[in-house]
Amino acid sequence: MDFLQLKYFQVTSKHEHVTRAANELYISQPALSKMIRNLETELGVQLFDREGKHIVLNEYGKKFLKRVNQSLSALEQGISEVKEMKNEKVEVITLYVAVGSMLLPELVGKFRDLYPQIRFNLTQHPAMIKKGLAYDFAITSEELANNEHAILLEEEILLGVPKSHPLSAQDTVFLKDLEHEKFISLTPGHSLRKTTDRFFAHTPFEPNIVFESDDPATVRGLIQTGLGISFIPSILWKNVVTEDIKLLQIREPRCMRTIYLSYPAGELHTDIEKSFFEFIIRFFQNIAQR
Repeated sequence: MDFLQLKYFQVTSKHEHVTRAANELYISQPALSKMIRNLETELGVQLFDREGKHIVLNEYGKKFLKRVNQSLSALEQGISEVKEMKNEKVEVITLYVAVGSMLLPELVGKFRDLYPQIRFNLTQHPAMIKKGLAYDFAITSEELANNEHAILLEEEILLGVPKSHPLSAQDTVFLKDLEHEKFISLTPGHSLRKTTDRFFAHTPFEPNIVFESDDPATVRGLIQTGLGISFIPSILWKNVVTEDIKLLQIREPRCMRTIYLSYPAGELHTDIEKSFFEFIIRFFQNIAQR
């Protein structure tokens, strides 16, 4: 199996028509058909169902196409990065940040003070990873498949309430006592939302979510204006919580999350990437001690 086979399969899948795909690829229709047959023989399954003059991706083909798209996207990204290194003497670090985005300016700024030739590609949207974007490192609150992990920190999740809220007279709260409260939450799919949803796994009720936003700053603003309560990470959000929000410790269950530094398993790292790994570990150690 080689690059051309995968590329030809990708284009054929797009058209689901051998003649059109052959025209785009500037090869003959028989040559393309033979390439697809050889690929199917190597895999031991048919990737297309034949319907007269047309072909349609079957379930095997759809699954394989997903991985082919990811592989070719990662390859193209790698080619682009190597060309940049060659032409501009610049090394690129691709960093996927699922949590702690407010720390990014300080994190990358301090590292570039040490290594000014470094350029960062920063991704904060999970959809880009699902589309096959490769990364060198990822900061996440869950372990990623086919990755190795280092723990950056463990942090407690607190409850943020408006200063005008009756709960603000307390310092602690039990999750079971919040059944009738109005919650402000990040949207489903956000890493913090996944974590906080799990807190309710053993309660007899679901939180009454009255506002959802994909922007953490909006969530904090809605708390400040007295529209509800929400979960607040004790370390990573520490410097962005205003005096208008009272933070309460959740006594039961104890609400925690782990922040990981993830990186694809088995990959060799450049000297700069090794330096970045050591730097980010120290950076988060300092954050936790502030």
